[in-house]
Amino acid sequence: MIDILKQLFSGSGPDREARQQPSRHQLAVTATALMVQLSRVDSEEDERELQAIVDCAVEAHEITEEEARAILDDARAHADDAVSIYEFTDRLNEQLDQEGKQRILESIWRVAFADGRIDKYEEHLIRRMADLLHLNHREYMQCRHKAEKSMQS
Repeated sequence: MIDILKQLFSGSGPDREARQQPSRHQLAVTATALMVQLSRVDSEEDERELQAIVDCAVEAHEITEEEARAILDDARAHADDAVSIYEFTDRLNEQLDQEGKQRILESIWRVAFADGRIDKYEEHLIRRMADLLHLNHREYMQCRHKAEKSMQS
């Protein structure tokens, strides 16, 4: 798992084509790393937020809960090593279309809503993520509303 993360973020690996086409697992790791960054922005990693990350990963990336927890553990371990969120958003921009990036942002919003409140730092970070993912304000707000609606049902 650590080797996968190193290959994903360094751009190195045994096969150049594999680097250009990361696996679904690698995309899940990248998206999860963004969610971990969000969960840490208010200095309180809430268990509800961590569970929301696992739930989003299972749903969005069609992986098992066990895989999602392993990805979460790895992403948490590497979150401190990240220089900025740009390294994560850049990978997602390379591999996802607008719809895929919107699904990621919606999941990020679901993590933010998981503890029942949106901290001003969380909202600011999500706005930055949306900008780095090249999502406009309308898409940003649509993702927020979809996430909020899904949390209420």
